[in-house]
Amino acid sequence: MKKKEFKEMRQKQTTELGRELDLLRVRLNDLKFDFSSGKVKNIREAQGVKKSIAQLLTVIKEKQK
Repeated sequence: MKKKEFKEMRQKQTTELGRELDLLRVRLNDLKFDFSSGKVKNIREAQGVKKSIAQLLTVIKEKQK
């Protein structure tokens, strides 16, 4: 996720961020399943999804304070 996207994410509401978080978690589970079955060769994609999840969680916790 680029810095510009991260700044835009901070302007969104918590409900929208929660929806995006759910979608990313589903995507991560799909990637794990596909990787274990040998369909995915690019491990970095999963790392990027994990990073996006962490960034979303950070923004959500900042908004809760």
